[in-house]
Amino acid sequence: MTKRLQPHSESRQRSVRAAGPSYHMERDHGGLVAGIDEAGRGPLAGPVVAACVVLDPTRIPRGLNDSKQLDAATREKLFINIRATATIGIGAASVAEIDRINILQATFLAMQRAAHACARALGRWPDLALIDGNRAPKLDCAMTTVIGGDGLCVSIAAASIVAKVTRDRAMTALARRHDGYGWGTNMGYATVVHRQALVSIGPSPHHRRSFAPVRAELPEQIEINL
Repeated sequence: MTKRLQPHSESRQRSVRAAGPSYHMERDHGGLVAGIDEAGRGPLAGPVVAACVVLDPTRIPRGLNDSKQLDAATREKLFINIRATATIGIGAASVAEIDRINILQATFLAMQRAAHACARALGRWPDLALIDGNRAPKLDCAMTTVIGGDGLCVSIAAASIVAKVTRDRAMTALARRHDGYGWGTNMGYATVVHRQALVSIGPSPHHRRSFAPVRAELPEQIEINL
């Protein structure tokens, strides 16, 4: 069963975000509560990655926040602290899977894989999974979707950091093998440098061919009837 957390008024959202994410949702529910988030839905290249994190309430790392609000060095430090103090699971969906089932379903697949990995590490399923956004994958536990959850809930914030750092490391490694696209800095997103490289170099095996800017640079398929 999935519940949707009703969003606060706009003014209330601003005040909550200004205070930073908290452990209130986890504490109010009780039991083992996981946060789930993804990184990499929008890029033109590379996998989509998800993380599932169950924090230890006695050892919550300081400074947890939406990964997009943190610089790379801060994310890396927090990633190390999260790995040392929390139970985590990481999952990904490949470019081939993204192109085959679409990015939304691939995101759900990555979340499912992350949740299963976390459940294996815990030895059981969490009592509740708090999922960033307004839609959720099918999981074997209760779920609540939280719009803007990475800025409201520390478990989701931690998951956003783990997913982001994991994917950034993967894209940095791919950048060393596929020079010219700027993946070491743009992480596969559609920057000017990346779009220009798509035109001049053409798509790599790690580009998402179901995405329009990539599809536009694929060689035309000429059909010959004999």
